[in-house]
Amino acid sequence: MKKQAVAAGFVLLSFMLPLKASAASFSNFYVFGDSLSDTGNVFAATGGLAAPTTAIPQDPQYFQGRFSNGQVWVDYLGDQLGLTPSPYITLNPAIPNQGINFAVGGASSGQGNAVVPNAPLPGVLEQVGLLTQPILQANQKLDPNALYAVWGGANDYVFGQATNTTQTVQNLSNAVWLLASAGAKNILVFNLPDLGKIPLAFATGSSSNLAALTNEHNQELAQELGKFSNNSDLNLISVDVFSLFNQVEANPGEFGFQNVTNPCVVGNFQTILSVCSQPNDYLFYDSVHPTTGVHKLVADAALAAIEAKSVPEPAINLGILALGAFGALGILKRQQKKAAFMTPVRVVDAQLSHITVEN
Repeated sequence: MKKQAVAAGFVLLSFMLPLKASAASFSNFYVFGDSLSDTGNVFAATGGLAAPTTAIPQDPQYFQGRFSNGQVWVDYLGDQLGLTPSPYITLNPAIPNQGINFAVGGASSGQGNAVVPNAPLPGVLEQVGLLTQPILQANQKLDPNALYAVWGGANDYVFGQATNTTQTVQNLSNAVWLLASAGAKNILVFNLPDLGKIPLAFATGSSSNLAALTNEHNQELAQELGKFSNNSDLNLISVDVFSLFNQVEANPGEFGFQNVTNPCVVGNFQTILSVCSQPNDYLFYDSVHPTTGVHKLVADAALAAIEAKSVPEPAINLGILALGAFGALGILKRQQKKAAFMTPVRVVDAQLSHITVEN
């Protein structure tokens, strides 16, 4: 309860619609992002459904295709909303009725993958295009009663060698604009935690640089989101993950954590040397990813942001009509065929070999 009460206070800004409804009124849940939001896309793309012990991330050390020791914020928030978005790489022939999770581990903010540049895995802006392109081509609109979540940018700075924030922030702003232009009404946007405090930053001596990039990113992102304030049809909700992580790191005991600097896992996604005995005592599960308890705090903060703001009453759903739905499915299936290259090809081993961090 204490974790939920504290997390509820972390909301950066929001631009509201005048009509009030509960968060449970969302019809679907769509997610765009990187490994912080991935619920099985990279795992499936690297052969995890057939050989989980050799996939990325490894099972059982990593929980069911998540880059953590348990559920991630998408799972927790989805449970609270009563919605479970399906990983897009594992879609069944029918469009799922609870949404789609397009998030891919290693995704850049724009096109492609910052961790595995030569792999046909979509970046955040590209993920948004996978959903919006067939809808717009069919002259249809996205579901106005769904929730759309966008969280990205970290890989650009940590792995993509971006030296400034301009393009990354613009990519995320363009993602929001594209969703809104296609008919999305409820868009959840997350800023970044202090990347200078992740274990990998300490291990590589990049803390100062990553901290500066994080601050600049968050400031510019807030400014970009402010440009949408004149759009009265848009319910734009931003969650201040930066402040949440800082609060946890400053007062770990209040949140049930004992170690906020070292990773629980020693090794990398492909070669795990050891796993600590009490991962839930740690803020970080590995050198870059938080533990499931932190993800729960993020989900609680997101839910508090949603419930504190006005959302539209359910309307007649004109989004993703039959033509648009089948068009979307066609593109998604083509992406799945492109992803077939990953089964069981090993594409992440070498690129991730450098992130081994001892606890």
